[in-house]
Amino acid sequence: MSELELLDGAARAMAAQRAILDVAARNVAAAQAAQPGQPYDRLVARFVEQDDDADPGEPITIAHEPGTGDALTELIAVLDAQRAYDANASIFDVGKRLAERTLDIERT
Repeated sequence: MSELELLDGAARAMAAQRAILDVAARNVAAAQAAQPGQPYDRLVARFVEQDDDADPGEPITIAHEPGTGDALTELIAVLDAQRAYDANASIFDVGKRLAERTLDIERT
């Protein structure tokens, strides 16, 4: 895997996690606005399986399902999405440093 492929993969993963984070944050607001024990309009994000040879499309699909959880459950989903985003950002940073070192080596 080249540095550019690493950067591309990490960037696509960060975009997917960002979309999931947005969905989770929206669910927190919906859970807080709903009456206790009453269903609310909950969005669920699912990853889309993509072929390696195909052009990358939307990394996730979003579906509606009735929610009966609470804001705490939704906040946990936000934390999970944030951790995944941070992990992908770390991978992106490693790819960036590899690309910078490769350029430095080629210059000398």
